[in-house]
Amino acid sequence: MITRYARPQMAQLWSAQAKFQRWLDVELAACRVQHELGVIPDDAYHDIVARAAFDVDRIDAIESEIHHDVIAFLTSVAEIVGPSSRYIHLGLTSSDVVDTAFSLLIQDAGKVLDADLAQLMTVVSEKAHQYQYTPMMGRTHGVHAEPTTFGLKLTVWYDELKRNHTRLTEALSQLRVGKLSGAVGNYAHLSPAVEEAVCAQLGLCAAPISTQIIQRDRHAQFVTTLAIMAGTLETMATEIRALQKTECHEVLEPFSKSQKGSSAMPHKRNPILCERVAGLARTIRGYAVAALENQNLWHERDISHSSVERIILPDATVTLDYMFGLMTTVVQNMTVNTDQMVVNIDRSYHVFYSQQVLLALVNAGMTREDAYRLVQSVAMTAVTTHRSFIDLIKDDPTVHSCLDAKTLEGLFVMDKYTHNVGTIFNRVYSY
Repeated sequence: MITRYARPQMAQLWSAQAKFQRWLDVELAACRVQHELGVIPDDAYHDIVARAAFDVDRIDAIESEIHHDVIAFLTSVAEIVGPSSRYIHLGLTSSDVVDTAFSLLIQDAGKVLDADLAQLMTVVSEKAHQYQYTPMMGRTHGVHAEPTTFGLKLTVWYDELKRNHTRLTEALSQLRVGKLSGAVGNYAHLSPAVEEAVCAQLGLCAAPISTQIIQRDRHAQFVTTLAIMAGTLETMATEIRALQKTECHEVLEPFSKSQKGSSAMPHKRNPILCERVAGLARTIRGYAVAALENQNLWHERDISHSSVERIILPDATVTLDYMFGLMTTVVQNMTVNTDQMVVNIDRSYHVFYSQQVLLALVNAGMTREDAYRLVQSVAMTAVTTHRSFIDLIKDDPTVHSCLDAKTLEGLFVMDKYTHNVGTIFNRVYSY
């Protein structure tokens, strides 16, 4: 991943040093189990434990000659360990090490993403409660619909983030597996008991069955989950971008004092962080397609998935971690123009009360069709003549014949759109 869109903690997890360390972890766990079974002598095992290490530069140099990264890794380890290295990789095939270590790396990355998600959920929850009853115009199709609250908007995001936590937990559980089943998954050289013991030492479960590899539906589920999570962040970012439009000016992403928005127009304050999130989400969706393509391999395996995974797993996790950082910063530090929200509510000439009037007329005995036509006509007149819908409804003789003045007055109350907010909050934040 290019460093521009990477944070150090996640990027480090996918470094060559981290990858080879996880390979060594698998090899040492296998040595430990085989030592306990009496396959590896005491002196050789203790020698391996004391000396086992690798040199990344040496691995790269060897691989440039032999074109096999696992053998290059084992050669580097052997050069450091010495004669006892003959017991390393005993009975294993390359994918036993690579795929089991890959699961460990994904678990490491998953922990970072889980922490990212929890941090963003906390920030969104705090902001939602801060603006729980802050009225703003709700929009459907980009058009004024009925008032809602900014807290409810944020709570919709929070609930989706909760679902993403469930998705991530499940996807990680499906990849909390390793395999030491050999070249075609038939345990010709190591028993299933050895596999189970090695995986247990690594904090994994043995895959119930595998071929030369762990089947890639597991990885596809993980990457598609990342794509869904990225889509949630994109949804949040897109909403803030829309609310930052000059015509709305209700919510603005952070903008530092020294920041510049345009090389030509000094007045510009552009939502570049949210636009970056929206753009990067497209990248992760592309990786999800690649992960789905990786499910289909020839027979017990081919290598067509390998080159793809070397790109998509590091990049997808690094990118999503970066996106989480951006959105947490945006939500934590966004400017919320509550006064402008009220101004924008009034810009629709109060036509959003149309459903209240429609229901009242129907309850008074008018057919829904007649009531709808009447209210729609008044609403359109309000917009085209720039007059208050409330005044026009109160002056309409047909409405007066159905509704008394007290009933009419009771229809035009903003609290009707916010009185159930507390109930919704209790439902979302209590489980």
